[in-house]
Amino acid sequence: MQPCPYLPQAYTDRPLRHGEGRGAGFYYDALCFAQEYWIKKKPAQAILQLNKAFSADLRGDEVILKTWPQPYAALEWIMANAADGSHGFLGNPVRHFQHLATRMSGPRREIRVRRAWCCFWIARRALEGRGDFPLDGRQIAREGIHIPRDPGPV
Repeated sequence: MQPCPYLPQAYTDRPLRHGEGRGAGFYYDALCFAQEYWIKKKPAQAILQLNKAFSADLRGDEVILKTWPQPYAALEWIMANAADGSHGFLGNPVRHFQHLATRMSGPRREIRVRRAWCCFWIARRALEGRGDFPLDGRQIAREGIHIPRDPGPV
């Protein structure tokens, strides 16, 4: 299995930093976990790890972001390479990010909602014409959801 070129190589030989501290170590671990899941042919799980990376408590000037910027390119690459189902279960990332953006709570909610909508649009573009990845029309109608305009390339 070809690793994702936008993620660090997977690792298993050091302590993990997932936990209460959601800083640079947490961010890097989430990226590494995403790579591990991708290599194990679990793209949906890899995307969930990218969600964790997007939720890390980073200011934007951390050194880690110079080497490993926010993983929008990794997200697009994983979806594009998994859309046909040959790399394991992908689920419906479009619907996933719609739900994530509309149900976000907790610290730094506003930036995390914006990132989720960006991921939603990346999913729409990456998966267009590659299968059945519909919106959740029922949620849109029932909750009066407004989907923001496509921000274009991130």
